[in-house]
Parts: sequence; C-alpha cells; structure tokens
Amino acid sequence: MTTKMTTKMTTGNREQHRIGRIGWLRAAVLGANDGILSTASLILGVATSHANHTNVVIAGVAGLVAGAMSMAAGEYVSVHSQADTERAELELERSEIKADNRGEHAELAAIYVTRGLEPALAKQVAQQLMAHDALGAHARDELGISEAFTARPVQAALASAGSFAAGAAMPLLVTFFAPEPTLLPLISGSSLVFLTGLGALAARAGGAPVVAGALRVAFWGALAMAVTAGVGALFGT
Repeated sequence: MTTKMTTKMTTGNREQHRIGRIGWLRAAVLGANDGILSTASLILGVATSHANHTNVVIAGVAGLVAGAMSMAAGEYVSVHSQADTERAELELERSEIKADNRGEHAELAAIYVTRGLEPALAKQVAQQLMAHDALGAHARDELGISEAFTARPVQAALASAGSFAAGAAMPLLVTFFAPEPTLLPLISGSSLVFLTGLGALAARAGGAPVVAGALRVAFWGALAMAVTAGVGALFGT
C-alpha cells in the first residue's frame, strides 16, 4: 500500500500539463507562422510583378527585418499593457486586504463555496491561505493571476521577434538559392510545407489534433499567398 502511494505521489510530482506552455507557445507559433506566411506572400507578390531576382531577395530581407521588429514592438506593447493592468489590480487588492481584512476573508471563502466546498471548510481554507499569502491567494482565486500566466513583456517580445525571423528565413533561403524560372512554384510549395509542419508541431505541443491543426494553417497560408500573388500580377509592370 505504501509503495503504491509513494509511486502515485512520485508520478504526480512529475506530472506536467501543457497549459503552462500556452504563453510562450502562442507567441512562438504566431511569430513563426507570420514570418513564413508574410515573407512568402511578400516574395510572391514582388515576384509576380515581374521584378528581377535581386529585387525579390531584397524585398524578402526587408520583410524579415521589418516584420521581426514589428512583432517585437507589438507584442511588447500589448503584453506590457496586460502587465500594467495586473499590477494595478494587485495594488488595489493589497489596499483592500489592508483596509478590510475580515471582508476579504469572507470574499475568498465565498469563492470557494461557489467551487463546491462546504461553508465551514471554505472559511478554514480561506483563513489558512490568507495566513500564508493573502495577496497571492486573492490574486490567484479572485483575479485569476498566477505565476504561469503572469505577463512578461520582454520574454514575449523576444519570442515573437526570434520566431518571426526564424520563420521568415525559411522562404527567404529558398528564394536566395532558387533559380528565377522556378521561383514561384518553389516558394509556394516549400512555404506550404513549412506552414503545414509548423501547424502540426504547434498542435502536438499543445495537445490538439495534429492533422486538423496542420490543415488549418496550410489552408489559410495558401489563401493568403494566392491573394498576394494575384495582387502582384494585377498591378505589376
């Protein structure tokens, strides 16, 4: 019996949930997907406008640099705004705990009652948690702020910029080495392969259906590249 309990506890200690990956996974997948798709679409649009190979490569490099910086700046501003909101909420909660500690105990206990605890047990849990870390208990159970989901602007910005650049480098390398007559089919085909692989990888890492995730990314990627190539052909010289 003791051995079984020990084994179960050991297994539980090693248990890992994918939900903890959601912050960096979202930023990394979004960045890489956007890097592949926007750069490939830009290259196709310029190529179908009858630009020469050198100009197509230059456009791809410019797209990589501009896109990476845009992703970093946008992610930083967005996540920093979230972090500012979290700090403001925590400061407000800290002042409420200081001003009305008894009321905050009751508020926390009421939350546990709505989650299924008996009132007496909920009150006891609230007292023990607030004695240990009052602000942490309210941040987690009242505001929904936890360590796993805390906003990290710099981390999000670096992840977005780095993943965008890595994604954009794929079609750009194909463009650099591809012969000009076969540039369009090579960029289209390789980019769809990259997007499908990324969709499958993201789905697997997040525990979602792999085939559905891959096909979803491939479909929207093909649509975006087709539209951009059409615009380039329509307005090209």
